[in-house]
Amino acid sequence: MNRLDWTPEAAEWIDRLVADHGELMFHQSGGCCDGSQPMCFPRGEFKVGDSDVLLGEVHGGHPFYMAKDQFEYWKHTRLTLHVTPGRGSSFSIEIPYGIRFIIQSALMEAE
Repeated sequence: MNRLDWTPEAAEWIDRLVADHGELMFHQSGGCCDGSQPMCFPRGEFKVGDSDVLLGEVHGGHPFYMAKDQFEYWKHTRLTLHVTPGRGSSFSIEIPYGIRFIIQSALMEAE
């Protein structure tokens, strides 16, 4: 089951960030900093562990994680990675570019 999608705008920014920073990884924040903002890091710069769930990969094969306890609330949703203008207050690498990643969610249909 595919839980992740991304908009063309998000794909463009991922490509730009890869050009500037190398391979990426995403982690859906659980309330710190910008609430539940997806955070983007150079791959390996954010430590994931047993308390994280790999939801899948976004554009270009970049892994996307979420904390297990937060996943319990979101497990019935399909997430779409998007960008919006504006500076967030997180540690995510896109912030200095004047944009931030956001998540749009929709309930998944029963299969």
